[in-house]
Amino acid sequence: MAVGRFGAKFPDFGSALSRRQFLSHSMRVAAGIGVGLSLLDFGCSGTSTSANARAWQELAQRISGPVLRPGDPGFAALAMPNNLRYAATLPAGIARCLNAQDVSQAILWARQNDIPLVARSGGHSYAGYSTTNGLMIDLKLINQIQYDSATGIVEIGGGLLNGALYQALQPLGVAITHGRCPTVGAAGFLLGGGIGFNMRAHALGCDQLVATEIVTADGQILTPSPQADLFWACQGGGGGNFGINTSFSLQTFPVPSILTVFSLSWDANPDAVYPALLAALQSAPTTLGSRVQLDAITPQEIAAGKDVTVRLLGQLVGTPGDLADILQPVYAVAEPGQSTINQMSYWDAQIDFLETPGAPAEYQERSRFFVGPPSSGAIATALQWARRWPGTSVGADLVLFQTGGEINLPAADATAFVHRDSDWLMTIALSWSAADSQATVDANLAWQSDFYQAMTPYAGGGAYQNFIDPSLTDWAQEYYGSNLPRLQSIKAAVDPTLVFDFPEAITPA
Repeated sequence: MAVGRFGAKFPDFGSALSRRQFLSHSMRVAAGIGVGLSLLDFGCSGTSTSANARAWQELAQRISGPVLRPGDPGFAALAMPNNLRYAATLPAGIARCLNAQDVSQAILWARQNDIPLVARSGGHSYAGYSTTNGLMIDLKLINQIQYDSATGIVEIGGGLLNGALYQALQPLGVAITHGRCPTVGAAGFLLGGGIGFNMRAHALGCDQLVATEIVTADGQILTPSPQADLFWACQGGGGGNFGINTSFSLQTFPVPSILTVFSLSWDANPDAVYPALLAALQSAPTTLGSRVQLDAITPQEIAAGKDVTVRLLGQLVGTPGDLADILQPVYAVAEPGQSTINQMSYWDAQIDFLETPGAPAEYQERSRFFVGPPSSGAIATALQWARRWPGTSVGADLVLFQTGGEINLPAADATAFVHRDSDWLMTIALSWSAADSQATVDANLAWQSDFYQAMTPYAGGGAYQNFIDPSLTDWAQEYYGSNLPRLQSIKAAVDPTLVFDFPEAITPA
């Protein structure tokens, strides 16, 4: 046994112990001193069952919201992540917090009882990092919305879902940069950056942040000033790293009275349509937000006479005629096989046309920012690999979200979001289901990895921290770039013992 600070004893793990393991274990020892309950008390032996029950009863007494255990009504639905790839990881309990004080008590209880914890708002972590075998701190009941018409600032709870935000802002005639999936939670969306069709004209969601309330690892409830390091970290430093954010205040902007929204697809001549479309969009005004998709196709489908489909989805502050002018070079190559173009009020367009259900599924996405327009080599490579898809029962695609504009105006170190020089954000997405064998899934993941490696040299930028990627080996540098040392210093100041920890968590400097 070795002896640590304050005389606490812990096993000598030898040289193989990583810094993350050491810090995490040291935290558990320190937190457990004088408590009388440790992780061992949560095992399956007959003598530990009563201790287990007592501890969970104590948590229920310490917070104002309910505490759910396996088998309780509602537990299974709350425990299920959006990415069903990680659905087998179930929490030992869920603390349904109603306010920041509840969150504070839940954190302190978890530390005192040596239980790992995660926070969850929407549960859309691509890598399943809002799942745990320990305590899930559920924020969905912290969902308040308050709007100040004098300033245009909206304050929202950390657990508010996109769908509720849409409904609240619709009658006010204002918006923020927001996503399309109604079940994504505010905290996860904003802390990692926050992209959406408004971002070229109004910057990222995190750029609209003017205040936030956060509960730190020691249970403190803080409202850092906009000049504070911790506030800076909340603008793109990634969810789950520095604490649990229980509210966000955001500067809204007035929505246009009429919006042109569009969904088009081309099934013919993708080798000519795809580069023409990207070139046309590259020079479009920042009032256009676009998403370009290549549907992957199997060699068997190609042999049957099919080819890659090119899809375009987006919005334009302008008329259908304005959109036609932008897309004229593409129309000259080929008319779309499917075309839906509507003029709608802003929020009707978001809810009735652009919104995507985002239903739970099994998937993995890999991202990369493109600095500058995709080159002819990048385009050719994308089409080549899209035609090599092994195939699953669901689908796969390459998507380019158009960035640039207002996103790139701040300096790279103005906020924790370092990606301030991109024109496009690429994702290579793969989905499958229980109908697919493990061999099929493995073959598709290998294809996705090879596709990603083939595209990476053309991109020039890092990866998007909100599309968190369990396959990314150099994730810290790719997510945070030159801002990483400052983020590590902030982590050391607010969470030196890694209370908030997961495989791609920022570690102390």
